[in-house]
Amino acid sequence: MADQSIGLEDVFRARARLTGRIAETPTVASPSLTERCGAPVFLKLDTRQTTGSFKLRGATNALLSLPHSALATGVAAASTGNHGRALAHAAAQAGVRCVVCMSALVPANKVEGIRALGAEIRIVGRSQDDAQEEVDRLVREEGFATVPPFDDAGVIAGQGTLGLEIVEAVPDVDLVLVPLSGGGLIGGVALAVKALRPQARVVGVSMERGAAMHASLTAKKPVLVEELETLADSLGGGIGLANRHTFRLAATLLDGVVLLTEAEIAAGIKHAYLREQEIVEGAGAVGIAALLADKLPEKVGLRGPTVALLSGRNIDMDLHRRIVCGDATGVTACPA
Repeated sequence: MADQSIGLEDVFRARARLTGRIAETPTVASPSLTERCGAPVFLKLDTRQTTGSFKLRGATNALLSLPHSALATGVAAASTGNHGRALAHAAAQAGVRCVVCMSALVPANKVEGIRALGAEIRIVGRSQDDAQEEVDRLVREEGFATVPPFDDAGVIAGQGTLGLEIVEAVPDVDLVLVPLSGGGLIGGVALAVKALRPQARVVGVSMERGAAMHASLTAKKPVLVEELETLADSLGGGIGLANRHTFRLAATLLDGVVLLTEAEIAAGIKHAYLREQEIVEGAGAVGIAALLADKLPEKVGLRGPTVALLSGRNIDMDLHRRIVCGDATGVTACPA
């Protein structure tokens, strides 16, 4: 069974709480991918969210769900970049102190984006787990509240508002491709989509380099996976051995998982820019990349309207330029 502590009613409550605080982002047709795939393909552009990624939905909903007394000291969280940016924005709007802990693998542009929103930055170790240890200390010793990046009921419900918007925009949606990391996004989206349209399939897309949820689903329990550098840096990090929600949601609701090479992720970024006129980071481009690479699970296939969720745009622009102007892996520099 799916996690019964989170239901569709929680997603609708999150939508009401978020009204006026986030953007309801567009879902647009992709003629180029429709032609290539032989089925209607749409892109859900949460790249156009206020902080540049879907994370604003969950972070804001979770923060607003906390009692004011719990926020007296401040709020802290570990992040691979986009959650920290979202929480920094939400905390600033609420007048709450915010500390974001990140590993040394987080790209500099994401670190600076968080700092620009007024959050305090702490770089700890070389993994999300290392950063989480500092968050745990802040909670335990200094009285901070915390908003986890994915394994939290309020965060999952907030991300689930994307599922509501997808079904409203494409009522006959058959397949939704969702970036897969810790499972907060795909758990919320799958919960909402399958509650409203049970026949729809939801497939997670991740990278070959350090896909923790995929490894955990294969092992049938949360496991540790080495965090590695990847173009899909926002999909890095573990799911937590004491995972409370997202592992069960993913194990119950997903219809398959796709893993991509770095070259395939780069091809997705490049296609998004050249054919869709969208700037998309590696993690946000994986749905497009899976379609371009013809990597859908054999039992799934394309048979009807498909939505690829573009989850974020916060890519280092020099890296983006090299990928778009260079070869498929983004190594070849292009002229200034």
